[in-house]
Amino acid sequence: MSERSRNLPRRSCLSVPGSSERFLEKAPSIPADMSFLDLEDSVAPLEKEAARGKVVKAIRELPWDDRVLCVRVNAWDTKWTYQDVIEVVGGAGERLDEIMLPKVQSAADVIAMDLLLTQVEKNFGLPIGHIGIEAQIESTIGLINVEEICASSKRLETIVFGPADFAASMEMPVLTGGVQIPTYPGDHFHYVFSKILMAGRAYGLQVIDGPYLKIRDIEGLNDYCQRTANLGYDGKWALHPDQVTEINKIYSPTQEQFDRANAILDAYKEATEGDRKGAVMFGDEMIDEASRKMAIKFVSRGERAGLKRNN
Repeated sequence: MSERSRNLPRRSCLSVPGSSERFLEKAPSIPADMSFLDLEDSVAPLEKEAARGKVVKAIRELPWDDRVLCVRVNAWDTKWTYQDVIEVVGGAGERLDEIMLPKVQSAADVIAMDLLLTQVEKNFGLPIGHIGIEAQIESTIGLINVEEICASSKRLETIVFGPADFAASMEMPVLTGGVQIPTYPGDHFHYVFSKILMAGRAYGLQVIDGPYLKIRDIEGLNDYCQRTANLGYDGKWALHPDQVTEINKIYSPTQEQFDRANAILDAYKEATEGDRKGAVMFGDEMIDEASRKMAIKFVSRGERAGLKRNN
């Protein structure tokens, strides 16, 4: 895995079509935490082979900041996957952090990618294990196997939910993926979100929600972001620059939450190390070891988002 990128924030994950030089050139100026240059669904079949060279050139020549930089290759059930990996990883150099593998159905899919990456790294003089993997869960069989998928490789950094393909796999009566179904009494993806999140957290992975397809509907985007942000997801895909700012905000702690979490950690440390108590009052709330664990998550996410303590 890429030690550089494993713990970097992924609040907003911007999709960039690999066949579009215009979009590729614009991508470094958009304040996303992570950019993935896409060779899969956003690239037409006749453009896929030519897009590889454009993606390599973009990685090597454009002024990327320290964001996570990833390339989504085509799925194993296509004819393009292995050559995507060879040309992109072999040509991009060490700035490339990850390969995103779509439509992961089983642990074997990730293991195969791990083995191929090792061979490419050896042949192109890259550090062994340098390239991380992001795995997309987009089908019923992928969801059934998600625990084994999350445990399959030390390269795995992130697990990603793909709502549109998943809805098709479930044969849901919808024509737009990744949006709420008004006639459903609740959130039709709540079980899916929770199952993927639990599997990812069990194996120390970041967990990312897929895209909200109604690009201009910022209010709807906000609503859907809140669903996974409240569960504990690290971030969400952005399909358009206008979505990035909203996504960054929602998947970051507020300044008030960040400051309170730090104050809880201070109070708990003083109680356990100074007074040697296992629990202590913090205002009108009793805090203990579980409180410390929750506070650490807020502090780490706030620090990754660039927050500074006010108190």
